[in-house]
Amino acid sequence: MNFAKIPPSRLRLLQVGPRKAYAIGLGPLIGRVVLLLTTTGRRTGLKRVTPLQYELVDGAYYVASARGLKADWFRNLQADPHVEVQVKKTYFHGLAEVVTDPQRITGFLELRLKRHPIMIGLMMRAEGLGFRPSREKLEQHAKGLAMAIIRPDLPTTTPGG
Repeated sequence: MNFAKIPPSRLRLLQVGPRKAYAIGLGPLIGRVVLLLTTTGRRTGLKRVTPLQYELVDGAYYVASARGLKADWFRNLQADPHVEVQVKKTYFHGLAEVVTDPQRITGFLELRLKRHPIMIGLMMRAEGLGFRPSREKLEQHAKGLAMAIIRPDLPTTTPGG
């Protein structure tokens, strides 16, 4: 399953579940792998919330875009890197660094495979890379991806705080 080829309208349907889980208080459970990223719409200026899988690395949150540069949330980040994030019960403001370098993205994919070998292995297989892809295959795959590194400001405990 190539996520880059799925129409954005269908991908938005996949986002409903994690957003509702956070809304009904399941953030501490789902927040182990999914955060809620709030960006500012590049055309509308409205707040846009996107659930994303993440990895915490040295106090920064790494998130990847399976749709590469085409993802709306990623294009919003490019226009305005100031974000709000909810992870479990913690809310914070942060600044996102946009990353498109395939080498850095490959390193991120290798980290994800190391930390979550079954889940990420299955995702890699769904992308046609095999369960444990080689570094070369990951590098090729990374050329179509993008990621962001979000460095938090001081954490808060309430939305918008």
